Amino acid sequence: MGFFSNKSILITGGTGSLGKALTSHFFKNYPDIKRLVIFSRDEQKQFQMDQEYPVDKYPQIRFFVGDVRDKERLTRAMKGIDYVIHAAAMKHVHIAEYNPDECVKTNIMGAQNVIDACLNSNVQRVVALSTDKAAAPINLYGATKLASDKLFVAANNITGWNPIKFSVVRYGNVMGSNGSVIPFFLSKKNSGTLPITDSNMTRFNISLQGGVDLVMHALEHAWGGEIFVPKIPSYRILDVAEAVAPECEKKIVGIRPGEKIHEEMITSSDSYYTYDLGKYYTILPSTSKWKLEDFVTAFKAKKVPVGFKYNSGENTEWETVDGLRKLIKNHVDLSFDI
Repeated sequence: MGFFSNKSILITGGTGSLGKALTSHFFKNYPDIKRLVIFSRDEQKQFQMDQEYPVDKYPQIRFFVGDVRDKERLTRAMKGIDYVIHAAAMKHVHIAEYNPDECVKTNIMGAQNVIDACLNSNVQRVVALSTDKAAAPINLYGATKLASDKLFVAANNITGWNPIKFSVVRYGNVMGSNGSVIPFFLSKKNSGTLPITDSNMTRFNISLQGGVDLVMHALEHAWGGEIFVPKIPSYRILDVAEAVAPECEKKIVGIRPGEKIHEEMITSSDSYYTYDLGKYYTILPSTSKWKLEDFVTAFKAKKVPVGFKYNSGENTEWETVDGLRKLIKNHVDLSFDI
C-alpha cells in the first residue's frame, strides 16, 4: 500500500493553476486514490475542469463549490478526507492593496477556517501554500500569507491527542501560472512594447511540476510545523522580456504598489531555525512535538550559518535568456509563437 493508496484528498482553490497540476499528477501517478475533492468558489472554472475530468472517466473526482471563508461549508467538505492541500488565496498584490479587508478575510480568516475544519474531522495531513512575499513582507498579500503561515505552523501546538500534521510550502513565481509575468508578456507581444516595472527586478522561478513535487514531499515527509523552501534559480525581468519578445521595446513603467525589486524566501532572522535538507531548505518551528536531534538524524539535516538568507537578487543560480526560452516552450501553455 502506497502513501496515497485508498486515500481521500481535498484541494482548496483546486481550480487554480497548481490545483489543476496536482489533479493531473494524482491521476497520472496515483490512480488508486479513493477520492479527489476540488473545493473552490468559481463555478465556471469547476464547469471547465469537469469537462477535462468527466466523472465517467475519473470516478474519484468530486467538485465542491465553496469558499474558505465559510467554515460550515469547509467542515462538511472535510468529512472522510485524509489529506488537505490548502491552495486557495487572494494572490494579486495590487488588488489586495486596493481591497485589504477582502484579502484578510480570505487569506487569514480562511486559513483559520481550514485549520478548524481539519481539527474537527479525521484529516491526517495538511499542507498550506505560502509565497516568497511572506518573507519580510512589504505588501498586504505577503503580510496575510505570513499570518497564514504562522497559523498553520502553530496549529500543531493545539492538536492535543489528534495525530494530524500541519506544514507549509513556500516558493517563488510559478512559471506560466494564471496572472504571472510570462503570459502577460506574451499577451503584450503583438503590441510591440513590453512594460517593465524596474530594470533591476529579479524573481525566483519554479515550474508547476516543481511546485507539485514540493507539495507531495511535504505531504509525505513533514513531521509537523515545517516551512519547506525549494532550491530554485532566479531570473532577471529583462531576461524574461528578451526571451519572450526580443524585438519589442522595453518601456520602464515603475513598480506597482507593494512590489519589491527582489524577493526573499528565507530571511536572516529565519536562519536560526533553517536547515538544509539537500534538495530543499526547511524553516523549523521554534516549538514542536518532536525532538530536533531526531529530525536532524532522520533527514541528515544541516544547519545553515547564522545570518543566511535566500534572496532572488543574490542567488547563485540564474536562468539565461536561451534557457528561459526553452522553459517557456516546455512549461507554458502557448497560444503565441515564441
